[in-house]
Amino acid sequence: MRKTVLKLLSAAVLLLSATPARAQQPAEDFERVAARAEQARGAGRSDEAVGLYRKALALRPAWAEGWFKLGTLLYDRDAYAEAADALRRAASLSPEAATVWALLGLCEFKLGRYAEALEHVQRGRRLGADSEPQLRDVLLYHEGLLLLSKGDFERAQETLGRLGREGVESPELTDALGLSVLRVRFTGRVRTDAALAELIRRAGRAEQLAAQKKFSEALGEYERLAADFPAAPNVQYAFGRFLLVTNDAERGVAALVRETENTPGHLPARLLIADTKLRLKDFAGGLPFAEQAVRMSPGLPLARYLLGSLLAGAGQTARAVEELERAARLMPDEPKIHYALSQAYERAGRREDARRALAAFARLRRQQEGADKENERR
Repeated sequence: MRKTVLKLLSAAVLLLSATPARAQQPAEDFERVAARAEQARGAGRSDEAVGLYRKALALRPAWAEGWFKLGTLLYDRDAYAEAADALRRAASLSPEAATVWALLGLCEFKLGRYAEALEHVQRGRRLGADSEPQLRDVLLYHEGLLLLSKGDFERAQETLGRLGREGVESPELTDALGLSVLRVRFTGRVRTDAALAELIRRAGRAEQLAAQKKFSEALGEYERLAADFPAAPNVQYAFGRFLLVTNDAERGVAALVRETENTPGHLPARLLIADTKLRLKDFAGGLPFAEQAVRMSPGLPLARYLLGSLLAGAGQTARAVEELERAARLMPDEPKIHYALSQAYERAGRREDARRALAAFARLRRQQEGADKENERR
């Protein structure tokens, strides 16, 4: 991480040095102390440099570059709380400095301030901090862990999987992928349960192979995992998801059904079964799982959408309209719900309602495509 921090420093200096600073007195003293701080930092005398940067910043508190350089020195000394304070000052003075936000997020991660860390790492990435490949890998890995800490397993798996697809390999990434597919929160604490550690490592290895598109090897790993840990929570779910990705829907659904038997309260497995049955047009087969999902989580738009769509496919138009209307009220900005609702209205002979729902679908689609293009541009 020390080399990465040095790269962060060089990447951010130009933007930070362009930040206007209020005139301070005496200016000559500031310039002299700042120059000495730079010399000490360049010579590797970090203790001396920290003291001189503090002295220079007392003379000119609006020196954004100085706060950043002080923060990087403190980060390298594992003084994360002080580093975070310095970087927060730099960020307030130069809010468009992507690298400052990124390093602030990494400091907060070390301090266990996971909610703040996720916000700041993501802000740094949005501003362009991951344009340097080595830093990008560090940020993606930590963003994945932070998503795991809040239980956002789907996005965590997607984020960590990007590293796997690009050939990044490390024991830490393997374990993080294992946590994501087994839906285990990251807590920052060392795990002492050897059996659980093995399970996480093996699940991570299987998913790492899948992310690298080595599907034959990944299948073997997942099959052995499911055989060795048949009743462990989320193993069958992870196996089922993999099988669906590789277009083995029959075995995938069977694995997901086993997960519902192992874990009766498993909502994601039921949603995935219902979604798969909908895509396969097995409406009758998907309905029981969608019904169960709605009972388990009545306020979940996806559950209502799946139930409504399956009911429509099964010819139960009146109930389908009711469920899809509920889904639209719960999530009014989701285009696919309005499209499904337009089709259900059409079947019910409600032409004007169908026209309005289709118009809402088209409008939301345009907005979504515009947002996607803007995100790509950024």
